[in-house]
Amino acid sequence: MAKTLGLHILADLYGVDAERIDRVEDVRDLLETAVKVANLTKISSHYYQFQPHGATGVVLLAESHISIHTWPEHGLATVDVYTCGDPVKAYRAMEYIVSTLEPKRVDKQVHERGLVEEQRQSEELRSILLSA
Repeated sequence: MAKTLGLHILADLYGVDAERIDRVEDVRDLLETAVKVANLTKISSHYYQFQPHGATGVVLLAESHISIHTWPEHGLATVDVYTCGDPVKAYRAMEYIVSTLEPKRVDKQVHERGLVEEQRQSEELRSILLSA
């Protein structure tokens, strides 16, 4: 039986109130809280304020990363949540971000990453091959 090692959620959030995504302080608070809500493990983070509008930020996680890039003049935020391990954590982080920003429309893609064989099945296959 195969399993995936990670879950990668990409979302474009349209119709976001510019006041929620213009300032780097608000973007920082959004991502840092998403990490806590999803019970993820923060390693480091970096944020940047664009002029005259917008901000970007990334949180490096033990599980992978969360990032955002904003265009408040267009009411747009693009969000990337990628985690290894429990996929519920990725969904929880993205749900927090979307519910906080309250976009009018969300275009979302979900990708399972790193398809691998379960260890037990790999051992059985090796045993079969060696006995042949």
